[in-house]
Amino acid sequence: MIGPADVRAAAALLDGVITRTPVQRSRVLSELVGTDVWLKCENLQRTGSFKIRGAYARLARLSDEEKAHGVVAASAGNHAQGVALAAQMLGIASVVFMPEDAALPKISATKAYGARVVLGGSSVDDALVVAQAYADETGAVLVHPFDHVDVVAGQGSTGLEILQQVPDVGTVLVPVGGGGLAAGIVAALDDRPDVHVVGVQASHAAAYPESLLAGHPVKAPELRTMADGIAVGLPGEVPFEIIATHRMPVRTVSEEDLSRAVLLVAERAKLVVEASGAAGVAALMAAPHEFAGRGPVVAVLSGGNIDPLVLMRLIRHGLASAGRFLQLRITIQDAPGALAGVLRDIAALGANVLDVVHLRTSKDLAFDEVAVQVEVETKGPEHCVEVVRALREKGYRLTD
Repeated sequence: MIGPADVRAAAALLDGVITRTPVQRSRVLSELVGTDVWLKCENLQRTGSFKIRGAYARLARLSDEEKAHGVVAASAGNHAQGVALAAQMLGIASVVFMPEDAALPKISATKAYGARVVLGGSSVDDALVVAQAYADETGAVLVHPFDHVDVVAGQGSTGLEILQQVPDVGTVLVPVGGGGLAAGIVAALDDRPDVHVVGVQASHAAAYPESLLAGHPVKAPELRTMADGIAVGLPGEVPFEIIATHRMPVRTVSEEDLSRAVLLVAERAKLVVEASGAAGVAALMAAPHEFAGRGPVVAVLSGGNIDPLVLMRLIRHGLASAGRFLQLRITIQDAPGALAGVLRDIAALGANVLDVVHLRTSKDLAFDEVAVQVEVETKGPEHCVEVVRALREKGYRLTD
C-alpha cells in the first residue's frame, strides 16, 4: 500500500520532467450534469498521456547496475512511449514489445524516443508474456505498465495536481485498464475522504467489476473495445489491492458512450483524445444525474494518442450514436426522375445525402418498384424524426 507521502516523493522526482497539464472547465458537461465539470488534460502531457509519470518514477529509482542491463516494457502504445522517453532522458537502453495491431503513430513515436520496438501477439497481455521472457533471458528490468509501487506512485502525481487546480473537487473520474492511474490517484487523495474517486472501464473489456466482487483479480471474459489503452485482461496485484482496500467503485460504459464522448470533447472542448482517454466523459454523458450532487467533477483525459484513421472511424461511429446519421430504405416507382425527386425532397428538409444504393431485387418489391437505401447526415435526433415524418407525409414507403 502507498499513500500521499509516497506520491509526493514520486512527484518530486518528476519535477521539471513532466508537464503540469491544465484543467479546462466544460460548459456543456457542467450544464448536463448540473455541477462544475473540469477536464484534466493528460492528453497534453509529454508523450501524449499520463504514462510518462509512472515510467520515469520507476526508471529513476533503478540502481546503476539495473540501468546498465537496460529496460523492457510491453504496451499498446502509451506506456511504450513513456518508457522510451524516460529511458532516453536517463541514458538507459530500452526495448518495447507491442501488439501487432498497435496504432502506427504510437509505434513511430516509440521508435522516435529511442526504443527498439518488437511487434507480436494480439494484446498487451500477450506482449507482457514475451517481455517477461526477454527480461529473464537478458537481465533487462521489466517495467510493468501498472503493477509496481513506483509506477503507481508516479501516476498518482496526477491526483496531487488535481487537488491544487480544483481544491474543492468532489469527484474524480478515471479511466481504468490495469488500474495504475486510478490506484495512484486514490493513494494521492487518501487524506481527502471527501473526494469520491470513480473508475471507468469499457463494458467489453471490464475485469475490475468482477474482480472487486470476487476479492481478487479475475480475468476479463473478453477484450473487444475501441479503447485499446484500457483493454487489459487482468488487474495488477498492486493497484487492485489499493483500489479494493479503498472500495473505489468501477463502472462501465458502452462503445457508443465512448465514441460520443470522443466526439463531444473534440467538438466542444477542441481536444483530441483517444477512446480510452474519454472514458470518464463517457460515464458523465451516460448517467449525468448520478454525479449532480458530487461536484465539482474532474474527468481525467488520460491520453490523446490516436491513429488518424481510427479517429475518423471513431468520429463517424460517434455521429451515428448521437443520431447525426440516418439510414433509410425508401420504396419508389421504377421510373425516370423518381430518384431525383426523393433526393430533392430530402434536401428540402435540410438533410445531406451521403450515400445512395439501388436495390432492384427483393421479395417485398413489385415489378415496377425499386428500393433506395439512403444514408443521410442530419442535425441530430430531433431532425431525424422530422425527416422521417415529413417523407412519410409525402407518401413515401420507408423504413429506418
